[in-house]
Amino acid sequence: MPELPEVETVKNTLNEQITGRTIADVVITLPRIIQLPDDTEEFRMRLTGQTFEKVERRGKFLRFLLNEDVMISHLRMEGKYGMFSPGDPVGKHTHVRFIFSDGMELRYTDVRQFGTMHIFARGTEFNHLPLKQLGPEPLEKAFTPEVLKSRLSSVRAVKTQLLDQTKIVGLGNIYVDEALFLAGIHPEKPAHKITDEETVRLHKAVQTTLQKAIEAGGSSVRSYVSSEGKSGSFQEQLYVYGRRGEACRECGTEIIRFTVGGRGTHICPLCQQYKEEE
Repeated sequence: MPELPEVETVKNTLNEQITGRTIADVVITLPRIIQLPDDTEEFRMRLTGQTFEKVERRGKFLRFLLNEDVMISHLRMEGKYGMFSPGDPVGKHTHVRFIFSDGMELRYTDVRQFGTMHIFARGTEFNHLPLKQLGPEPLEKAFTPEVLKSRLSSVRAVKTQLLDQTKIVGLGNIYVDEALFLAGIHPEKPAHKITDEETVRLHKAVQTTLQKAIEAGGSSVRSYVSSEGKSGSFQEQLYVYGRRGEACRECGTEIIRFTVGGRGTHICPLCQQYKEEE
């Protein structure tokens, strides 16, 4: 699933591709992608004639700002956007086509078919799901170690808490594993037992990991590519995620994998020690 760095990269490339383009028509072949409005014809008619002004990101969601409305899009597991020329063959996994007045098309493809799109009047989107209950952005200045500490007041495992989008947005399996490694924290440690010192380390690790991943265009560990069709390269820098059986880059200990809260989890058992009596 694309996480904050991947969605940020998609946002940046989409801004270069669609800003200023006017929608002449919308073709929808998988109605369930459209969550709001319920009627796909209303979705089509509402967007037709509007112009994309800017694309922004909120957590893992894309916010397509048009002159009247805003479209909220979540890529879920394998959703992708791409620009196509008139006459380009339409793939079997293409579910929504935004046809522009110049004939070019922005196409949404999704092999797993889990992606979603909502339309709201601009300025109202934060009053409704799916954006209403999202936590703070981890790369904003307002996200301080103190804010992070307030989001860790739970008996749940710290990894589970960090994955909760109502606590902090944008973090998924890859970057939580990486940040916890950099901070030297075991993912099963109860969130409320994270010390002030560990909180400072974790705060720095989260921001450092995300910033480096954005600079690398995200992580292409499965099928992720940007809207330009380019793969990210941060997977080459990963310390633990996806490296089960390999040597820790810091101490040489073998990376292990187990499950935390139903999610596959990677750690260095030496760098991330935790005893339950702590």
